[in-house]
Amino acid sequence: MRYSLFSVDRDDSTTLQSQIREMLVSAILSGQLAENTPVPSTRALAKRLSVSRNTVMLAYQALAADGYLITRERSGFYVSPEVIENLGQLPDPVRPKEQVPGDRVDWSSKLRLTPSTQFNILKTENWHSYPYPFIYGQVDPTLFPISAWRDCVRQTMSIKWLDAWTDDRFTADDPMLIEQIQRRILIRRGVIAEADEILVTMGAQNALFLIAHLFVRPDTPVAVEDPGYPDVRNIMQLRSSDIRAIPVDEEGIRSDMLGDAKLVYVTPSHQFPTNTTMTMKRRREVLEWAAQSDALIIEDDYEYETNYRGQPTAALRSVDASGRVLYVGSLSKSIMPGLRIGFIVAPKPVIKEIRAMRRLMLRHPPGNNQRSVALFLAQGSQDALISKLHHAYSNRWNALSEAMETHFPGWAQVSAFGGSSFWVSGPPELDATVLAQEALKKGVLIEPGNVFFADPSQGKNYFRLGFSSIHADKIPKGIEILSETADKLLHRSTNKRESPLISA
Repeated sequence: MRYSLFSVDRDDSTTLQSQIREMLVSAILSGQLAENTPVPSTRALAKRLSVSRNTVMLAYQALAADGYLITRERSGFYVSPEVIENLGQLPDPVRPKEQVPGDRVDWSSKLRLTPSTQFNILKTENWHSYPYPFIYGQVDPTLFPISAWRDCVRQTMSIKWLDAWTDDRFTADDPMLIEQIQRRILIRRGVIAEADEILVTMGAQNALFLIAHLFVRPDTPVAVEDPGYPDVRNIMQLRSSDIRAIPVDEEGIRSDMLGDAKLVYVTPSHQFPTNTTMTMKRRREVLEWAAQSDALIIEDDYEYETNYRGQPTAALRSVDASGRVLYVGSLSKSIMPGLRIGFIVAPKPVIKEIRAMRRLMLRHPPGNNQRSVALFLAQGSQDALISKLHHAYSNRWNALSEAMETHFPGWAQVSAFGGSSFWVSGPPELDATVLAQEALKKGVLIEPGNVFFADPSQGKNYFRLGFSSIHADKIPKGIEILSETADKLLHRSTNKRESPLISA
């Protein structure tokens, strides 16, 4: 019980008993005390408020008589379960005092930043309840080896590993996790890094925020992909007034348009959201530009583990000879999004400063999660999971590809190496936001594409179809429903649909 909710003012002309009744009524009506919640015992509250126990008892008895509280034998007083539904009939023994201070705070004049006004990706919270969730970034829980994960968590809680998460490591990371990142993850991407060149983060998002905070000043010119990851664009806009949206073509970000930018964010493996894989030629061009311009590159290798249609291209950092690439990785897509474990690979001086800055934010990610993930990697459970994901995603990719060819011929742009989504370009007259709203009514979830563009009006006819959270057998029907919905919006039947040009 949060006793801090309760206090009395002895200088107030209102009696102590009335004040106690007021604060309890306010707590109940505001939802801070939910139905069936026990209120503090008369002895405990009397001690907390330095009043007589009889004063508290009289207040409780009055509230019970008015229907706010109920008594349970040998247990005490509880918030009445009928209090909310019966508010209209309940008497108002003491009207709660106005809680607003005399002078209201003008927050708009005090807030230095207003991130809530930015254009962000929105997710349907109850997506599990929809039959056709074509949404990105969520996992199918039926594919996850829960028994293996449970065993890793159990081992973490054993006496043997207890100090791995009960001790405060201050700025240090779990050495076992760092070792597993080196051996199990980075080596596959062609990245060689020493332990003091790696920092564990609360997911890739935390990593990107830390990097921006360290390197971006108000006048720093920052280049981002367009279309691209809106959260990065928003992070950078909080730091700099000079954000440059660079177009993406079939080879990746346009290196010839980077100009005098000092920092560029790229997603070479699977461009976000078009799924284009940056060619080796373009990678060399970006690296040469960085060396000549004395610039830095943020490489977000966010879907490195979802390559199942061919041999993946090595990470950009693996061919970086000048040490200008800051590599960001995440385990969210392969293990679980809610775990929030990511990492940064960068030169030692950079990691030293980011580690010191992370200390000021959160010290370090939870030690129990770090050790559980380390054991999950060490015991080969992630390898087995990735193999399972590859098989399932490959089947879903084929099912979605066939369904799109049948119902939306020429609309989809797909990755050469897999991924977990299709980037779709409709005809210019299509409003994908309206399509998403109408499809939602029929149980189909899609993501409008305008949020990925620096100028949302340019992405009006784009949308994304994720398939990591939908079973293969549901894909054909979901796309059929989506097609029928699009037909009604475009006022033409499926057999008369014209194929638009595929977007780069």
